[in-house]
Amino acid sequence: QVHLAESGGGSVQAGGSLRLSCAASGYTHLSPCIAWFRQAPEKKRGGVAVIYVGGSDGSRYYIESVKARFTISQDNAGNTVYLQMNHLKPEDTAMYYCGPASWDVSMGIKDFGYWGQGTQVSVSS
Repeated sequence: QVHLAESGGGSVQAGGSLRLSCAASGYTHLSPCIAWFRQAPEKKRGGVAVIYVGGSDGSRYYIESVKARFTISQDNAGNTVYLQMNHLKPEDTAMYYCGPASWDVSMGIKDFGYWGQGTQVSVSS
């Protein structure tokens, strides 16, 4: 059974930082990758960053708008995936979710329809 739990969201001013955590289990039969997704009000949920969990090189992919600002990482056991978000902007305001994912250069990050309860990130200008 897939279990996902996001935490770490909050309200910050533009330029601030937050670190999100995703406790994930039971997903490896779907994919070896975990991604962070976000959904702003009245917008579709979309992938932000993805990591190959447990890989020796921790392969990562980011959407263009968060490159150099966000870093996705994992703990040594591969049970928790983090998203360090620096230099936050108001347009980063959204509900953030983690979940198993697939990705490639042409199609980007795709979900498998499994989510936790999400964690809200609000960035004020």
